[in-house]
Amino acid sequence: MEDLKKRKLEEAANGECPSKEELRVLIEPLPKAQLIDLLTKLGSQYPSIAQEIKSIASVDPVHRKLFVRGLAWNTTSETLRVAFQEHGEIEEGAVIHDKNTGKSRGYGFITYKYMESTQQALRAPSKLIDGRLAVCNLACEGLSGSSSAPDLAQRKLYIGSLSPEVTSEMLLNYFSRHGEIEEGSVAYDKDTNESRGFGFVTYKTSEAAKKAIDDQEKTLGGRNIMVKYADSHKSKTSQASFSPGVVPMAALPMASGYVQPGKTHIGTTLPVGYTYPQTIASYSSYQSPTTVPSPYAAQGHGPYPTSFTKKDQLGIPNQPVAMNNYPYYYPKQ
Repeated sequence: MEDLKKRKLEEAANGECPSKEELRVLIEPLPKAQLIDLLTKLGSQYPSIAQEIKSIASVDPVHRKLFVRGLAWNTTSETLRVAFQEHGEIEEGAVIHDKNTGKSRGYGFITYKYMESTQQALRAPSKLIDGRLAVCNLACEGLSGSSSAPDLAQRKLYIGSLSPEVTSEMLLNYFSRHGEIEEGSVAYDKDTNESRGFGFVTYKTSEAAKKAIDDQEKTLGGRNIMVKYADSHKSKTSQASFSPGVVPMAALPMASGYVQPGKTHIGTTLPVGYTYPQTIASYSSYQSPTTVPSPYAAQGHGPYPTSFTKKDQLGIPNQPVAMNNYPYYYPKQ
């Protein structure tokens, strides 16, 4: 193999143009990084090669399609295309709407004609459209773009207690003093398009987010605002409304009392929660008898021995005595 490569190189040096098969033999063993460097060098020197590389790279639309999220509810497909046309010719662009309501779902797609336009748009993924900072990434990545990076929890902030007059642009301008913002917006109601009194800001670095939290001056739109990590706010609001350790009674159904056949009980119901075990677990090493004895002794109303009965001086039986929550009567002597 080495002798063949050497011979091919000698032929190329002598001005002989190698065939495609001969070039393939030379290229196949090369690592990917070396091939990229080689094609980059050739493309920069020869325009025809550069054009060939562009054509091949743009064949598959997966390399040309962008997913754009964080759109305002009033953003249309036309305004979306206008915002992205600065990077190159757009083949297709649309905002996605709900089939039932016809309202925007807050995201859309842009497909460029050439792959280099897509790459240019990705160099500045954040774009202010209709007062909201939208963010784009390759559609094939879905939501696994930069905003779902492992350090997102240290970069994304929840901004609360916002005045209704505060717009997304005002919010972004206010927090941009701490660092470059990747994504951010005031939360708007889908139906009324009015502010919901809170928003989110995602910085490109965790250091910028920490500066925003540590900043003592937190006044925007004439109000003192709340600034905290978005994850901490989410975990707090997702907790159950019950106090710690308190379980609603509906979650603990009470078993009804077990009334023994043939026995008469005083009252219509047994004491709450007083039940007999319904089953007894069997053990492989123990042969259960045919009749399983009750773990509680039967408590009947039969007469007790006379030695336990007493009379007062007038010979009148004592009042009923309650034992184990059931009244028993001593017999008259």
